[in-house]
Amino acid sequence: MADRVLIDSLVVETVVGVYDWERAVTQRLEIDLDMAWDNRVPGQSDDVADALDYAAVSDRVSQWLIDLQPQLLERAAEVVAQRLMAEFGVASLVVTIRKPGAVPAARSVGVRIERSRNQKGEQA
Repeated sequence: MADRVLIDSLVVETVVGVYDWERAVTQRLEIDLDMAWDNRVPGQSDDVADALDYAAVSDRVSQWLIDLQPQLLERAAEVVAQRLMAEFGVASLVVTIRKPGAVPAARSVGVRIERSRNQKGEQA
């Protein structure tokens, strides 16, 4: 599918990391979502009920990461991908999660994963 819904640089403050000091503070994560979504229906109807509600997606992703408090960015990305596919019916997506300031010589570090469901609806 060529249609996409994008959320760029969603900021979430959560506990993330493997070191003891990281488990005692919140840190900033920046999330980019690139989700396959058929935009033809909402493009014709101009009705939010037909669209992928990016405000609801943003709220849910933020809450999932706050509740999850992952050690690894890889875990955070997997959970976000699985839940977006299950809860919002997103067929395929790219999730990028960055952790600014994690490495002093870099603006940020991060992970990017791409996930999709096969024709049977299973994650591929």
